[in-house]
Amino acid sequence: MNLLICERCGERADHPQVEPEAVIRCAHCGHRWPFLRLPLFCVTGPSGTGKSTVQRLLAGELAERFVVLEQDVLWVAGLRDDRAEHRPFRSTWLRMAAMIHQSRRPVVLCGTVVPPEFEPLPERALFERIDYLCLTCDPDVLAERLRNRPAWREWDGPRIAEMLDYAAWIDATAATMDPPMTLLDTTGVPAEQTARAVRDWLDERAKTTPA
Repeated sequence: MNLLICERCGERADHPQVEPEAVIRCAHCGHRWPFLRLPLFCVTGPSGTGKSTVQRLLAGELAERFVVLEQDVLWVAGLRDDRAEHRPFRSTWLRMAAMIHQSRRPVVLCGTVVPPEFEPLPERALFERIDYLCLTCDPDVLAERLRNRPAWREWDGPRIAEMLDYAAWIDATAATMDPPMTLLDTTGVPAEQTARAVRDWLDERAKTTPA
């Protein structure tokens, strides 16, 4: 179900018109219809902190309760718009997650994102809330992980330094973002243990998800 297309007149909106009590209003014909407004769960963090590994470990285990997705699958040329801070990429993910939610399973989105990149978007209104669990790592360990990645990922010295600066910024500001991000340190932690911690976080957060 594409929430931007009116179920009555078939016209498409540029942005969702969301009213209280999870109702969408068509800007063309005025038709109003209810939708399922679930929370979105973001497992985020700098590159190299273990997001993709967690996604692979949890996708099957949580399949009956969540839809676990890797954000980078949509990191394609048509959605990479530096001028708009990759807004098309992030808006597309929010629209897709909201559509999946109509099947009554919340989405766990694994990929680098922070609240200032999702919260101001018009599509944010399609979600009850967005919860953020941010994986972190010791800078030296993080740099080593990035250096050991395959050559096609192009993690050279300047790019690694940029990611380390980004990681330091997240560590310093996560608690004061709106909403704040929960930090989870993956330094020296086996991947399976990190996946269990993410699962426990999801279990706790999902307790308030509408049935």
